[in-house]
Amino acid sequence: LHTARRRLHGPINTAAMVDGHVQTALLLTCMGACGTALGGLIVVAQPDMSFARLGLLQGLAGGLMLSISFVDLLPEAIHSIGFLKANLWFYGGVLFFGIIVYFIPEPSAADAMIASGEAPMPDSSASKAAIKVAKDERRQRKDVLMSGIITAIGIALHNFPEGIAVFLASMKSQAVGVSLAVAIALHNVPEGVAVALPVYFATKSRWTGFKYAFLSGLAEPLAVVVVALVLPFELSSTFVEASLAGVAGIMVWITLHELLPSAFKHAGTEKTIISFFLGMVLMSMNLWALELWNA
Repeated sequence: LHTARRRLHGPINTAAMVDGHVQTALLLTCMGACGTALGGLIVVAQPDMSFARLGLLQGLAGGLMLSISFVDLLPEAIHSIGFLKANLWFYGGVLFFGIIVYFIPEPSAADAMIASGEAPMPDSSASKAAIKVAKDERRQRKDVLMSGIITAIGIALHNFPEGIAVFLASMKSQAVGVSLAVAIALHNVPEGVAVALPVYFATKSRWTGFKYAFLSGLAEPLAVVVVALVLPFELSSTFVEASLAGVAGIMVWITLHELLPSAFKHAGTEKTIISFFLGMVLMSMNLWALELWNA
């Protein structure tokens, strides 16, 4: 789809375009943070949410990610830097995120539900047994709260490279950045649930659960700030295209390792496949519309 958007020629002066690409990337990663916050808001509004619905969202997000990776990002990289280099960067992205997941496993919303459901309700009697139950409850609520905090930290660490991915995509074009940001935002909704659920059950505070989910999502815009400060002022088109091939590898890993297995578990095979292909169709239509717009 090299006709679908403007090609980059020569180096990109990042310093001169801070008000453009960097601000755009910040806005797009804030969209991803809103996805995490939305997951927290779901817990606030409906603590007994349906995991089947979350599974459908995961299937949809997986279709969006896989489509943009194989239909747009990787083919564009192959066209620009060659088949071998593009594939090396692609599998480098797969390996990179695989290592992150190996050392920092990403908790799921279902794990959060299991952890939060372990805390017993206090006995209303004033007997010694009731006092013991109350003490056990406080201890278990503390454990659940710690589980929620660890979950928030883990998801924040996972969101950081996703923020970098959106930054690089927006360096390519706003259209690609928006497409990738929408897919990541949908992917972040169940993550927000995974953070907010144990915190809510531990503190009995809806606001606290939402706050932790929202804060964990801020890792994405933070990544944009860090990358904008660390990367050199001159970014060549070759570097951007190669990096986006790596981004495609990361998106494929997230889809196959996290989204689809969880979606199959919670939404079932048929509904997951339908939502997955719906996501692919929506992304394909989006890329086709961009091609027509830029023709």
